[in-house]
Order: sequence, then structure tokens, then C-alpha cells
Amino acid sequence: MLADRRRLLIGLGLVVMLGVAAWRYLASGGMAPATTPARGGTARRPAQVAAAEPLPPAEEVRLAFLQLERDEPSAATRNPFKFDRRTGAAAPPSEPVASFTPVAPAEPAAPRGPPAPPPIPLKFIGVVEKGEGMKWAVLSVGDGRGPFHGKEGDIIDGRYRILKIGTESIEMAYLDGRGRQTIRLTGQ
Repeated sequence: MLADRRRLLIGLGLVVMLGVAAWRYLASGGMAPATTPARGGTARRPAQVAAAEPLPPAEEVRLAFLQLERDEPSAATRNPFKFDRRTGAAAPPSEPVASFTPVAPAEPAAPRGPPAPPPIPLKFIGVVEKGEGMKWAVLSVGDGRGPFHGKEGDIIDGRYRILKIGTESIEMAYLDGRGRQTIRLTGQ
């Protein structure tokens, strides 16, 4: 019983709100009034705004200047990319006109050789020392595969060779010897 009464009251409230909204919409002519805020904070209609704020005065139209004879523009003094306000009808150019001297194209640079190989994407995680001072480097690719390990001279991932293992860095190169790179210890 209480749930039915609650639904009835909510429905009645919605009907009343829709009725008030429809009455306000129809009373305003079907559209919201176009108002602009005034200086005092009250809204005025457009007709009141036009009457209250006068337009700035228009500039004087000088038709006599259209009848004056002018020199034809020449290629030496005309620059459509520079704005220059002249004081008279035929004022001289403000700066001398530079002559155009074609520049010979530069010699193409000689090729510098093949481009450098991309950097080695491995991360140096650490060093493991096995008996008799043998150092093994631990490397990670970072794409979900397990870590790689190897000693000096070993091939890693079928593409890289370990050249030298230090305490804080490792030197590696591609198998063909190009792209020698030092990878610092990241500790990750």
C-alpha cells in the first residue's frame, strides 16, 4: 500500500512539473527570450540595447581621392608582402630595392656510408660470478621472455655478441661486428 502511494505521489509530482514547464514555454511564445546582460546585471531586450548604446561614428567618405591620377605600379617598387603606409599619393620607397642575384645550387653531399644499425634493445640486469672469477652477464629483452645470460664471446638471442663484461656496464655488438654499444646496468 505504501509503495502504491509513493508511486502515485511521484507520478503526480512529475505531471505538475511538466504542466508548469509547458505553461512557461507557451507563455513565452514558444521560444526563450533573447536577452543580453546589461551593466547593472539585469537583462534587456535587443531593442533596448540598440537604443541605449549608440554606434561609433562612421568615417568620412572621400570620393575626391578616387579621381586622382596615380602612377602605375612598377615591379621594382611594388612588394605585395610588405605593408608600407605612404604619406602622399606618390611617396618614394622607404628603402632601396635590392637586385636579385641567383645563387648556384650547392654540391650534393657525398653519401656517408650505410646508416647506423638500430640500438640493441637489451637491458643489462646484473653480473653473476661463478668459480675462478668467471663472469656471466644477465640480460633482459622486456617483452615477456625469460632473461638471457652469457659470458664474454657468447651469442645472445642469435643476433648479438657479448664483447666485454664490466661491473656496471657491458659492451655488445651485432654478430657482424657493427653497432658496438655499451649498455649500462639498470638493476631491474
